[in-house]
Amino acid sequence: MSTSGDQATAKNTNPNNSYEITPPATDSISSLSFSPRADILVATSWDCQVRCWEITRRDGSIASEPKVSMSHDNPVLCSAWKDDGTTVFTGGCDKQAKMWPLLSGAQPFTVAMHDAPICEIAWIPGMNLLVTGSWDKTLKYWDARQATPAHTQQLPDKCYALTVKESLMVVGTGDRNLLVFDLKNPQVEFKRIESSLKHQTRCLAAFPDQKGFLVGSIGGSVGVHHIDDAQVSKNYTFKCHRVGNTICSVNSLNFHPIHGTFISTGSDGTFSFWDKDSKTRLKAMSRCDQPITCSTFNHDGALFAYAVGYDWSKGAENHKPDTAKTSIYLHLPEEADVKPRSTYKVGRFTVKKEQI
Repeated sequence: MSTSGDQATAKNTNPNNSYEITPPATDSISSLSFSPRADILVATSWDCQVRCWEITRRDGSIASEPKVSMSHDNPVLCSAWKDDGTTVFTGGCDKQAKMWPLLSGAQPFTVAMHDAPICEIAWIPGMNLLVTGSWDKTLKYWDARQATPAHTQQLPDKCYALTVKESLMVVGTGDRNLLVFDLKNPQVEFKRIESSLKHQTRCLAAFPDQKGFLVGSIGGSVGVHHIDDAQVSKNYTFKCHRVGNTICSVNSLNFHPIHGTFISTGSDGTFSFWDKDSKTRLKAMSRCDQPITCSTFNHDGALFAYAVGYDWSKGAENHKPDTAKTSIYLHLPEEADVKPRSTYKVGRFTVKKEQI
């Protein structure tokens, strides 16, 4: 993919004029999750809090209303919704996952435990099970009504990333392992792939058609993987989220729920729209003054939420909580930015029709 235009822009706390959600968290946002049924956004944070807002849209304008919040004993790292939109699951550094029946107003309670922090969590609708991935090198499936896991899957290394789409689950671990599971037979590893990227896996996103997945690394690259061996020739990688010679982490990857294009965000403070099939970048947004730590689309793709703050990529010694501001923004994507477009090959590069 062409990555021209990745040069630095003037720093600005909100250069894309996105809507800012208030009140802000007091520390970096680790995950953002929209309800699959409504415009209700949940954010987890390193300040040990889980916050919820109701988002409303009218005539191109956005409003947000803080609703409720709950806490963990330690920083919260991940979140996921149940498919019916009634319940939120969160996991974190207290080594437990909590179930929060948000819409009923009931109190959250612990439904899963690990021997190390839980860094990834997902709900599997077809199985009515929760899956948690941990730095204890295990993946566990949970029936929320039971105190013990339905199954524990040993991993080759620490879990760093996880994505679920219907019957496809992909888990990224240390040593660049990518484990593919067919959730019709979840206790058996379907395939193990070595990441095509040279650096540690940071994020994953399953294709909408479940035929493959995206992988992003701390080395400023994205890999496009197909699962069927007959489609391996379609695999490719591309560089992104770089400022001059500085390589920045790819922190999140999100497919648009309608058009199947995707967004990447990074430690360089930018987010870009991509079409994987035509290998084209559709649009690059202006650079924020801090990294974008995580992001998500709402259920119909009309809202894109992203968090700006410190992402720990430069270590604890460069974390300045007294001056660093944490923000959550909502962006209204233009249809032209997320809809696949006709493209043309010009030499080695793919360009948009209107650029010729």
